[in-house]
Amino acid sequence: MSTAAGVRTAIAVGILIVLHYSVRPLLGWRAEVDFLTIALLLISVRVRPGSAALAGCILGLVTDSLTPGAFGAGALAMTAVAFAASWLKAAFFADNLALNGAFFFVGRWLFAFLYLVTARHAHGVELLQQIFVWAPLSAAVTAIVGIALLVLMRPLLEPATA
Repeated sequence: MSTAAGVRTAIAVGILIVLHYSVRPLLGWRAEVDFLTIALLLISVRVRPGSAALAGCILGLVTDSLTPGAFGAGALAMTAVAFAASWLKAAFFADNLALNGAFFFVGRWLFAFLYLVTARHAHGVELLQQIFVWAPLSAAVTAIVGIALLVLMRPLLEPATA
């Protein structure tokens, strides 16, 4: 990634982090938008798997700092999602909005699954309800918002043409 592309990606990620901690709490939805997962996936498809895992770990630790009862669960989940996303980008990632939406959906659902299993706050039927009802709804909302943000941020995220 060139320096200019890195700066543009950092600006987009910064915007998404601000949205995550400013707009998301105001919405108060049960199926919440996860701007951090969108930011993580934007980073992951632009860097190598090791760098993506490091970014996932850092973003996960930032998330975990607000939930000390499950400290480490977010870091583990985001690290795994980032590594998988970066590794899989060569196989099927393209500049297609439908494919990006599916990528956001699967990334958010995988994060929620790993987080719920490792945090161990829910058990039995409650865990199944979280994994198979609320996590997919949150993933769908995140995918829709992610596609809208990709369309809005397209000038910022496109490679510079000479």
